[in-house]
Amino acid sequence: MTTILQISDTHIVPEGALVSGRLDTAEALARLITRIQTIRDEIGPIDAVLVSGDLSDDGSPTSYDRFKTLMARLNLPLLVIPGNHDAREPMRVAFAYQLPAQGRLNWDTQIGEMTVIGLDTLAEGSGKGVLSAQSLSFLKATLAKTKTAPTLVALHHPPFPSGIKFMDDIGLTNRDAFRAIVADHKGPLRIVCGHIHSMMVMDIGGHIAISAPSPCSTFAYDVRGGAPVGFMTLEDGCVLHRWNAGFQSVRIGPVAGAGPFPF
Repeated sequence: MTTILQISDTHIVPEGALVSGRLDTAEALARLITRIQTIRDEIGPIDAVLVSGDLSDDGSPTSYDRFKTLMARLNLPLLVIPGNHDAREPMRVAFAYQLPAQGRLNWDTQIGEMTVIGLDTLAEGSGKGVLSAQSLSFLKATLAKTKTAPTLVALHHPPFPSGIKFMDDIGLTNRDAFRAIVADHKGPLRIVCGHIHSMMVMDIGGHIAISAPSPCSTFAYDVRGGAPVGFMTLEDGCVLHRWNAGFQSVRIGPVAGAGPFPF
């Protein structure tokens, strides 16, 4: 059995700063980490933590240092991919132990029984995401190597429309190219992403794709064309992805309710 814990969109900033003058994202992440630590025995062993982009809100080296300090409490291998708020070169330096020394920040690694593929969708200077020709070729070649092994593919921008217009306006611009590659893959595959600060599930080329919530905020699911643009201050949790002769994905909420009560 192999278990990956996915956290997304932490949006950490240097100490003393607030995101949008309102959100203390470091405290929100610290609360989620405390929650995870509290239930470690309940949820079982975790093999690695995957953070699916927007680790930082401003791409500063200081924010990445602060992020790593916060995440160190989990004492788990840390896998990261960039989001639209990240900056490629500062991120490369901060996570030099994991990320490639040049080019796009694409990678693959073996975690237990599972191959994990990280894809770089960052288009710096734009909130939109794009999978470069290099990234698409990397994905195709790596999937060809995994064959029938269980594989988790991570990218920041969802490879599907969310229905939230202002987020889809800064979505993945070449979703069809991604879909064409994964549709050809016959082995067990789960696709995970972030960006939209909420959990959604969709079929992409015959495979399940899941977006993770954010510990610091969310976006209202409002599909009206003139829906207000902005975030909600609701803090959310993370997602546990487990391979045990099949994929299982479980949302871990940010708090526990009262109980358990007998029924």
